[in-house]
Amino acid sequence: MPQIHKTAIVEPGARLDDTVSIGPYCIVGPDVELGPNVRLASHVVVTGRTRIGANTRIFPFASIGHEPQDLKYKGEKSRLEIGENNIIREHVTMNPGTEGGGMVTRVGSNCLFMVGVHVAHDCQIGDHVIMANNATLGGHVVVGDYAVLGGLSAVHQFVRIGPHAMVGGMSGVEHDVIPYGSVMGDRARLAGLNIRGLQRRGFSRDDLQALRSAYHLLFAEKGTLMERVDDVAALHKDSRPVREIVEFIRADSSRAICQPRTANAG
Repeated sequence: MPQIHKTAIVEPGARLDDTVSIGPYCIVGPDVELGPNVRLASHVVVTGRTRIGANTRIFPFASIGHEPQDLKYKGEKSRLEIGENNIIREHVTMNPGTEGGGMVTRVGSNCLFMVGVHVAHDCQIGDHVIMANNATLGGHVVVGDYAVLGGLSAVHQFVRIGPHAMVGGMSGVEHDVIPYGSVMGDRARLAGLNIRGLQRRGFSRDDLQALRSAYHLLFAEKGTLMERVDDVAALHKDSRPVREIVEFIRADSSRAICQPRTANAG
């Protein structure tokens, strides 16, 4: 049977795996599902239509699944889905989706959310994402696999953060960040590629050379951005990382992307 501290409140209807552990003064709502080996340390509140995957650990004073901070929310039966093997530290807040965003907020697996992180309604977060202390996502933000968001950074609603991207601490991100890109600044601009992170993850020298070449061509002075995207796609058609950048930009060409300060605004 689940291990439930005598001071915890688990409302009727909650679905708990037999290996769940719930610590002192936690509250678990009636529509919550906790998977195998989920650990709630103490003073954790999990409510709403929330599902949490196996081996996820949640630390004190986290607020998971309370209604979105969105004035358009009218009580619709939206959901929050959290994957496996996540670490959710103290004072993290995660909200479910809304009717205007597909009704579900999704968090992947193997992620780390440090103290004070906020994941707003309708966000879609990939696997192996790290959000440092007090990093904040507005509504409808998409964060790709292996992205890292530095402490005190803030991401505007509807922005996309590409896979393997790095957002520097205290950055304000108003525009999309290309995969493998590194941005920083109070109104974030591209500062290059996330080379250090890619080296740590074992990307080959050929991959890094292709990315460097594509980056310089993509943000050259001549032509429009979409013309340069076409040139990059033709030149590096055999490079999977470069194709990811091309596909990311083409997927929503109406949105602005973060660019270097010296880049053509094309």
